[in-house]
Amino acid sequence: MPRPKLNVDRTCPEAFRHARDALDVVGRWEWEAATDSVRSDAFVALLFNVDPAKAETGISRAAFQAAIHPEDRERILGLIRQCAQEGRAYVTEYRVIAFDGQTRWVLARDRFSCDQAGQPLRGSGMLVDITHLRMAEATSSAIVPHAGEAPLDRAAEHAIAAQRAIVELQDPELKVHADTLLMALGRKLAGQEVRNRRRHMN
Repeated sequence: MPRPKLNVDRTCPEAFRHARDALDVVGRWEWEAATDSVRSDAFVALLFNVDPAKAETGISRAAFQAAIHPEDRERILGLIRQCAQEGRAYVTEYRVIAFDGQTRWVLARDRFSCDQAGQPLRGSGMLVDITHLRMAEATSSAIVPHAGEAPLDRAAEHAIAAQRAIVELQDPELKVHADTLLMALGRKLAGQEVRNRRRHMN
């Protein structure tokens, strides 16, 4: 049975209605292995058709996974399991069915860590809505596991951590700066993936 759609007028502010059609909208998420729950900002919640209020405090991983496009789900879940078990990062693209019923493409830059016994501990990442880019380019979906630490990857990792801390501080001015930085890094990551695909095609 399909899940009921969220009330768009109630959960989607006017700013998001405009932002959801942009190339470079960026959101973030965190996963804790101990509870198997995911916390995310409102943008990621709406992309994955879950209640933003519940996503802010933590919701089951299965609720997010249900929004992954059926044709991409097995590939993405397999990649997530492998990277969580190995405690490493990856960059990939896939489709989700968003809160408005529309299929959207996301660029995911995610990282997992393990404890000293090698068991999955936590994960975090950022998502960039690249729907317009994918609609404009008839290219194949790339999967790029990241074993190393490129400068852009390190910057994204620190920006996510900084934004998380600033949210806890509840400082609106700093939050604006953190969001701006994360947005800029998202654009850089999306541009990097475009160049990588073009080199691969050539």
